[in-house]
Amino acid sequence: MLLSILNSIFCIAFILFAYVNLNDSDSWLWVPIYMIASVCCGLAVFNYFYPLVYLISISFYLIYALYLFFAKDGVRDWIVRYKRPTLVESMQATKPYIEKAREFFGLLIISGALAINYFIAIN
Repeated sequence: MLLSILNSIFCIAFILFAYVNLNDSDSWLWVPIYMIASVCCGLAVFNYFYPLVYLISISFYLIYALYLFFAKDGVRDWIVRYKRPTLVESMQATKPYIEKAREFFGLLIISGALAINYFIAIN
């Protein structure tokens, strides 16, 4: 029951995240990223689990997160060079590190949600 509620919340949240990315210049990348996670979580609500899809998706998301961590003005620069200023002052990414850091944490959230479903599926 708790897993169904959690997956429902993730499913709806990922649909909303995809929606707000529709007007971005890189929507071709981020809408599918969020929609794949949304579909996976939505199917899990009805006890349909796809461990191989989770592993492939998580692998892609974590590799991309690693890239965003070390990229110029990425998460590493946000921590070391910019001294971790807030990422949530406004919805506009006014500083060069904001978008990459937000994307990085989004990928970690997606990976966590899919990892939960993966471990449920294999047990």
